Amino acid sequence: LAEPRRAFMAVKVVRLVSTLDWRPLGEDDLVALAELATACLDIDGGLPLLAEEETLRRHYLSGVSIGGWDETGDLVAAASIFADGEGRVATGLTHPEVRSQHYGVDLVRWAREHAGGARLKVLAESTWPDQGELFADAGLIRVFAEHVMRHRRKQVPRIPLPDGLHTEPFREDTAAAFYSAYAASFADRPGFPGTPQEEWLAELTQDPEVLLDDSRVALTDEGEPVGFITLSQGWIDQVGVIPSWRGHGLGAHLVVRSITALRAHGERPVWLCVNVDNPHAHELYVRLGFKDHGMRARYLETEEPG
Repeated sequence: LAEPRRAFMAVKVVRLVSTLDWRPLGEDDLVALAELATACLDIDGGLPLLAEEETLRRHYLSGVSIGGWDETGDLVAAASIFADGEGRVATGLTHPEVRSQHYGVDLVRWAREHAGGARLKVLAESTWPDQGELFADAGLIRVFAEHVMRHRRKQVPRIPLPDGLHTEPFREDTAAAFYSAYAASFADRPGFPGTPQEEWLAELTQDPEVLLDDSRVALTDEGEPVGFITLSQGWIDQVGVIPSWRGHGLGAHLVVRSITALRAHGERPVWLCVNVDNPHAHELYVRLGFKDHGMRARYLETEEPG
């Protein structure tokens, strides 16, 4: 990837040209899409999976898409509309070096024209400082945002499990306890979806990258579930502690234990995401050695199309 980055620097003046060659994206554009996503992640941070082939295929090749190519033949802007669990969602990227040329406005306009009359939803797995203003001007508001955080320190704090608790891995006989800990931990969170047990467990166990043997549920001596953590390759996916056990170091113990478990699998760095409306959890992760690496967000059109 060093060569494309040098090329970007070499054509910086050329990119002041105000027109791009716009055309649909296809299989042959996967390498160019990966380079564009990597350029955005290098400057802005965000979800590292964004530059992986599976994510690019799902986001840019599974629906209607468009790419903008400059006079040197580099892909500098891209957008698509595709189907996911929230219906039809738009997403897009603009190279950091061309954002002053307002191609983001063109992409929002394109997405609105291809939304099929539906209320526009936008997924942004990597965000940049002026993006919120661009979307606000286009009638879109942020409805969700997460800090993307990574842990790269060699040293991991040693935080003991609180007295009176023990942990168990995910098994058939502990599955219900995992769900109970999840539901009790997040029921007081804004926007808690209340996912039914069968659906939540199916989503967890059917993930091909989940590490069930390293995921843990914390139980009292009486068997009451009071906290849990689930892991996948390189990621801490979900961490929850029921309200009555918060402030006792349980969440910190589960996190540092999981960092060690993931590193035993050869994973470094370790990643996690935390909602921007959960500052206490964010502060905890910072204390444990995580650092912010950008943000991911969702935006929604403020009014239904007329």
